[in-house]
Amino acid sequence: MLLLAIDQGTTGTTALVVEKSGKVLGRGTTEFAQHFPKPGWVEHDVREIWVSVKESVGKALAAAKVTGKDVGGIGITNQRETTVVWDKQTGEPIHGAIVWQCRRTADECQRLKDAGHTDAVRAKTGLVIDAYFSGTKVAWLLDQVSGARDRANKGELAFGTIDCWLISMLTQRDKHVTDVSNASRTLLFDIVRMQWDDELLALFRVPREMLPTVVGSAEIVGHTRGSDFLPDGVPIAGIAGDQQAALFGQACFEIGDAKCTYGTGAFALMNVGHQPVMSTHGLVTTVAWKVGGQVTYALEGSSFIAGAAVQWLRDGLGIIKSAAEIESLARKVESTDGVVFVPALAGLGAPYWDQNARGTIVGLTRGTTSAHLARATLEGIAFSVLDLLRAMAQDAGRPIERLRVDGGAAKNDLLMQFQADISRAHVERPHELESTGRGAAMLAGVGLGWFEPKAAASMLSIERSFAPTASEQDVSRARHMWEDAIRRARST
Repeated sequence: MLLLAIDQGTTGTTALVVEKSGKVLGRGTTEFAQHFPKPGWVEHDVREIWVSVKESVGKALAAAKVTGKDVGGIGITNQRETTVVWDKQTGEPIHGAIVWQCRRTADECQRLKDAGHTDAVRAKTGLVIDAYFSGTKVAWLLDQVSGARDRANKGELAFGTIDCWLISMLTQRDKHVTDVSNASRTLLFDIVRMQWDDELLALFRVPREMLPTVVGSAEIVGHTRGSDFLPDGVPIAGIAGDQQAALFGQACFEIGDAKCTYGTGAFALMNVGHQPVMSTHGLVTTVAWKVGGQVTYALEGSSFIAGAAVQWLRDGLGIIKSAAEIESLARKVESTDGVVFVPALAGLGAPYWDQNARGTIVGLTRGTTSAHLARATLEGIAFSVLDLLRAMAQDAGRPIERLRVDGGAAKNDLLMQFQADISRAHVERPHELESTGRGAAMLAGVGLGWFEPKAAASMLSIERSFAPTASEQDVSRARHMWEDAIRRARST
């Protein structure tokens, strides 16, 4: 029997058919539309997401030359914080899903911070009050969609992140569940007591009646039913938010193990063990996973813009025709010649949490070329990650000596070498860069009892390691230039 991983991401869905050994037999990817009703607002139509799931699974099964009958279990990983509210009876969403990138509730978050709730919320959730997370998104939907709040109070509506909604669809609305990693991203979940919190629900004005049951990350939580692309009875046995799944997929099972995913944004996580470590350096504390009744926590830093900066060079400025071209363009120059790009195109995430910061380019001269800007973009991504890693090391009280990487931009050798140089860490890149999907498959295998978590580490194979080569003097000079540019980009 095989494992099916469904990796539901921000711009598309990828499905993997995976053997117990970790070998990927088939892969399918389907993109879907992004909707921008107003500047700073981002929505998804979850019906389009559902179509992308069906198409991706079909492609993956066809590529593997198998059928749904060969699938022994399903693992789901998903874009986190993206918020869906739907009718419990029909499964129909009451509105477009509000995506994690959406800033429509920024003013409400500021009101809550100004009212003095920051410390109390962080103590329970490990999070900062920010429009990034789900809590204020749920309240916005209930307030803005006619009759929604009354219906929610009557128990007619369900709330969930994308994992929760997919499981509801896959089980024909039989199961309304989410795992601990996704619950920990809502601002509504106490990560110490591991349960929904009544005080948080009151603060964010979310009725308990619409919440899902919280389950572990590696256990059978339901079975497929009524699907036209999978047979009935396939167990859903693994669930984790995409970044936690990547941490698991990168076999970061020991305290201090760290990974960074370079996708639309950049997300760095460090395993901190079975007790939460609360950040004092601008990071968030999150639940990594719950396996066999044991909870593992992580420190996390999120940079909102990574690969999206490369997309901006392609779509906004037109200086490259495809994202893959940026490395060859950047290699045309030996340095940025003093150009620094802070890619705060959607504000600054950790460790600054400045939603009003703006993308900033400094050091331009008449001699600046598109190659300098391309190299500055890659370096800006790496420096954004460095800020996360430095905060992480301070919070954890230990240096990061090894960083495992994944995501589309991790293919870029120039970016990975620069990351190693400025971080003074060995950067390890696996053969299979889709660590989120691999992590979901590994969790499902554990949930089915096919193997133990640590045995799943054998599914990871390192393709290349990048060691620091730049001098300390060069690194120090570059860091000072970055810190000056950050000061200019920040709103305060």
